[in-house]
Amino acid sequence: MEFGKVENPGEIDFTLPADAPETEKLWARINKAESFEAYIGCTIWNKADLKGFYPKGTKDELRYYGTQFNSIELNATFYNLPSNQQVLKWKNKTPHHFKFLPKITNTISHYRRLININEPLLQYCDAISNFEEKLGMVFLQLHDNFKPKDYDRLENFVKEFPKGIPLGIELRNEEWFADKAVFDKVYQLFNKHKITNIIVDTAGRRDMLHMALTTSTAFIRYVGANHESDYQRLDEWVEKIAEWKKSGLQNLYFFVHQNVELASPLLSAYFIEKLNKAVGTNLTIPKLASENPTLF
Repeated sequence: MEFGKVENPGEIDFTLPADAPETEKLWARINKAESFEAYIGCTIWNKADLKGFYPKGTKDELRYYGTQFNSIELNATFYNLPSNQQVLKWKNKTPHHFKFLPKITNTISHYRRLININEPLLQYCDAISNFEEKLGMVFLQLHDNFKPKDYDRLENFVKEFPKGIPLGIELRNEEWFADKAVFDKVYQLFNKHKITNIIVDTAGRRDMLHMALTTSTAFIRYVGANHESDYQRLDEWVEKIAEWKKSGLQNLYFFVHQNVELASPLLSAYFIEKLNKAVGTNLTIPKLASENPTLF
């Protein structure tokens, strides 16, 4: 993942910022629930990228991946609209508790830029509905140059999106975060329509680490920098999630990227083990086939 990559990650202050005031207000008004579900995974499952993860001789990568992780950030649906049959094939290879979080196709987000999208959106929703109980949440990642001047398109999309499908949205352009009035307007829109405000933790775009939750679900896209600081950053996230859980967080989706995908499973295993101890989850700690996995 090249987005947010920097040449010298050691020079970045990776300290997690304090929660946004909106998050504090969220905890004050939601019903505290005893249940908490955590879904943690990678963003790819192919053997070529996840080096050292698959045992020798593994032929069905997704089926094995599903024995080690309970979720996947599904980016394949961004590049190609899947058929119903393809979705069912993915679904049937994974355990009953597994969750898919498919990205909305780029025809909708990047090429048509949320204009005249009724037909492709209907096709997309029809296809991903075949995940049924294994559908965690779909997410919309807007183009880097989709700006606040396009707010009306975003608002219409949110209002018209099918209500039965959980939705997260990732805004990327700096202007969404630079003007507090603009950010507040988006926050109110997402909060009203129960849209999850995606948080991105990446070295070169600390503004996307806004810490403003709009629902009792946190969707975090963590981008490791292939640097020793990656572990300390994950430690901070464990502490933050434990804090949010006490406040009322009900669902966590946490996906580990790297600028160069050398050891996403390694970082994920580290994070899962720490989270299990901190909040009492009992997630499988992924095994690494390689005896000498490398982070850098």
